[in-house]
Amino acid sequence: MSLTNAVSEKLSSWREAVSEVEIDQLDWENPGSWPSVVKVFILVAVFAICLVLGYSFFTKAQVEQLNGIQAKEESLKVEFKQKAFEAANLDALRKQMEEMQKIFGALVSQLPSDTEVPGLLEDITATGVDNGLEFQSIELQSELAQEFYIELPIDIDVTGSYHDLGAFVSGISGLPRIVTLHDFEILPIAERPGVMAMKILAKTYRYKDEGEQ
Repeated sequence: MSLTNAVSEKLSSWREAVSEVEIDQLDWENPGSWPSVVKVFILVAVFAICLVLGYSFFTKAQVEQLNGIQAKEESLKVEFKQKAFEAANLDALRKQMEEMQKIFGALVSQLPSDTEVPGLLEDITATGVDNGLEFQSIELQSELAQEFYIELPIDIDVTGSYHDLGAFVSGISGLPRIVTLHDFEILPIAERPGVMAMKILAKTYRYKDEGEQ
């Protein structure tokens, strides 16, 4: 007889035994007198209940704690890899920082201080005159404070030929100080053929000192 057949016959005999048991005939004051199949069934049920309660109150919490620890472990591995990479490339990062500081210093040096702004206006005027333009007005507007710098708008109104206006714009971009040009408006002058009027907003910048920041 195979093991499968033996188990099948055993289960069949238990089912028959259980079907013959009547609950109202059991002596609840003397459990020792109960049939063996009832005792086995009760033991299995108690064992199953203990397993469920044990998982709910102990194992489940431990599994959740284990999952949290594993997630933290993965996070620490990523952090460790990042720090190991930074440590391995520390010299390169320091060199990059030094280069960035040099570039930043060079850019800051191109920003005019308060005392240099009049000289910048003179440079803009000279650039226009050298390119044959006539200045109707050049006016420094109120400063505009940004997060790290002060913006200095300059309204410029000039007249000249289209070629001369282009040369003037090109000359402004070549000044040693940073000047950006915005809001171009170019219109022909009817009574002066070949001459055009240009209004333009130039902006230069200066770095905030510690007191202003």
